[in-house]
Amino acid sequence: MTPDQFRTLALALPGAVEGEHMQHPDFRVGGRIFASLGPDLTWGMVKLGAEQQDAFTRAEPRVFAPVPGAWGRGGATRVHLAAARAPSVRRALEAAWHATIALGPTRPRPPRRRGKPGRGA
Repeated sequence: MTPDQFRTLALALPGAVEGEHMQHPDFRVGGRIFASLGPDLTWGMVKLGAEQQDAFTRAEPRVFAPVPGAWGRGGATRVHLAAARAPSVRRALEAAWHATIALGPTRPRPPRRRGKPGRGA
């Protein structure tokens, strides 16, 4: 699978839009990230629940693996694009999309204050 194929599958989901953070593409629904492409474009990431992550990594360990560290323990799952095939990536993206939709849209954040009160900021 190529990065463009991953992108096409992600953007085919209802309401999905492409954004960017930390200088690499991400895919959002309701303002929340459900997938991304790695900075070197050799891997993607899908945000899964723990049980989903376990199921995907057991079924296709050459394709899916938890992201190292706390992100992976939280469901961030790496997709090795060179080994990936569209049907399984589509299923993983759909699972991540559904989990993200269930969280609801992000709420607007209040503007950040600069400086400390009373210090001329």
